Amino acid sequence: GINAEYGGTRATMKSALQMINPNADAVTNKGQALAINTAAAQGLAGVMRSNIGPTGTMKMLVDGAGEITLTKDGSHLLASMQIMHPTAQLISRAAAAQDDVVGDGTSSTVVFIGELLKQASRYLTEGVHPRLIADGFDVAKALALEYLETFKVAASANDREMLVSAARTALSTKVSGDLCDLLTDIVVDAILTIRQEDVPIDAHMVEIQCMKHRLGVDTKLIRGLVLDHGPRHPDMPSRVENAFIFTCSLEMEYEKTEVNSAWYYNTADQREKQIDAERSVVNRVVESVIALKKKVCDGTDKKFVVINLLGIDPLSLDMFAREGIMALRRAKRRNMERLNLLTGATQVNSYHDLEPDVLGEAGLVYETTLGDEKFTFVEEVKKPHSCSILVRGPNNYTISMVNSAIRDGLRTVKNCIEFETLVPGAGAFEIGCAAYLLDNLDKAEGRAKLGVQSFAEALLVVPKAISENSGYDVQDSIIKMQEQLRKVPGSKVGFNVNTGDVLDPVASGIFDTYLAKRHMVSSSPVIANQLLLVDEILKAGGKKEKKDPMKG
Repeated sequence: GINAEYGGTRATMKSALQMINPNADAVTNKGQALAINTAAAQGLAGVMRSNIGPTGTMKMLVDGAGEITLTKDGSHLLASMQIMHPTAQLISRAAAAQDDVVGDGTSSTVVFIGELLKQASRYLTEGVHPRLIADGFDVAKALALEYLETFKVAASANDREMLVSAARTALSTKVSGDLCDLLTDIVVDAILTIRQEDVPIDAHMVEIQCMKHRLGVDTKLIRGLVLDHGPRHPDMPSRVENAFIFTCSLEMEYEKTEVNSAWYYNTADQREKQIDAERSVVNRVVESVIALKKKVCDGTDKKFVVINLLGIDPLSLDMFAREGIMALRRAKRRNMERLNLLTGATQVNSYHDLEPDVLGEAGLVYETTLGDEKFTFVEEVKKPHSCSILVRGPNNYTISMVNSAIRDGLRTVKNCIEFETLVPGAGAFEIGCAAYLLDNLDKAEGRAKLGVQSFAEALLVVPKAISENSGYDVQDSIIKMQEQLRKVPGSKVGFNVNTGDVLDPVASGIFDTYLAKRHMVSSSPVIANQLLLVDEILKAGGKKEKKDPMKG
């Protein structure tokens, strides 16, 4: 009876902090912290659970200005939701960190953390110490990563079919059917375009340009570059074929001096000379470019395009226009990098000794006007190592949805190529891993086995969510999958969202990225453990004494 009595007093015991300072703010009494953390984790998991899988439902976000966004992309949701609870914020930050690297699997991570704590609480209420469960989670994590290594499938960077499957699996959980098929091809082609042998893939070399017209399904890939401004002179050609591209960072307008200086002149003649001197500085630059154009273009049907990082003043533009040169000013620095990769040009920073080998080539450069905005397209390039995706949509919300889907898709394909491995999807890994953990319970000692059991149970939340979101009976679906796995040990058993039966994910082309699964298995238990081992939540910071106004 002593234990029961002691337990009883302990539950109502105030936080020990109250003994030290009766005015201190303790957010919880002893023993409550775990319940609060678990509730927060499960609350967040409850919101995200219905997003998992291709049949996940949408969430409608309404911001302060009344703008409406519909999304089922986990990371987008976490970034836009107002989360007050500190524990929930911790989890959402961890998931957001995963999205930055992997681009997929955020919802699964959040839901998995919630489920780990939920399964752990079954044993904790029976008096098992949280430390034992946490130790069990650590053992289970090591086993799960071991299993992942045996479960993964090799994918070659040249196997377009595999890359398309992986991209489609990631995108189908974010956008609707028609758009998903379109974007899948776009992101795979974009990454294959910019990929160079033995060079790390830089996804920033894919320019994403947004145009607000037509529909989301009119989004397309351009093996070239789209610049968001046009030539600045009415007489310049707006369409140029078979052109040399000259990229430069040259001053083609008169700059004021760095220090404050003043000119004094006595006669109009001196003023004229001074203006000529100012002008000749700029003219020298422009003329050297025109001389290069004449050198390479005269006697051929080649055209010439100048793209400058800095300004070009009206007089210089006029000189270019007379020569039939298309000139663009103030290009973005990022686009200059992409242009050099695309056309093979070398950026020029000085107008001395201009040689033809700094020029790049493009088959077609043309401008398009859309409302008030002008866009310049550089296309038909010989060896593109950069490309543009033209995102179209009728409104800002469609454009931002397509945009974030493309970004996630690009990362998914990039990770596939870099790791050359994929993991069969449709819940197959989770079902297989749970069975593997239960078979290897003896790897954990004593009561830590309970932690491994909880981990195995918690893994099943992903296939459960997929089945629940497709409108099937959860237990029924899980049992079907487990029975199939027992019949054929070592097989890969996924869930078919269309029929509610089991399927072979490899044959159906459903693949998750290896990185997303590895991240989910390695980061979730760490966060769950941290939350399990918290036994009090205290307010930080000393209390400020109120000043008595009479004492000054």
